[in-house]
Amino acid sequence: MDIAALSMSLSQINLSQAVGISVLKLAKDQTTEQSQQMIQMMERSVQPNLGGNLDIRG
Repeated sequence: MDIAALSMSLSQINLSQAVGISVLKLAKDQTTEQSQQMIQMMERSVQPNLGGNLDIRG
């Protein structure tokens, strides 16, 4: 294999790796954002007084 072909092959490999890393970073950022939104939703749904008293008198 000549040097030009080897150089081109390595360049394509580097580009492929860079694209893969970028896609993974986007997925990680999106997952982090969704997790934070879920935490906020759960915090808003908390009702501390709900279930605190039980009336068993019939």
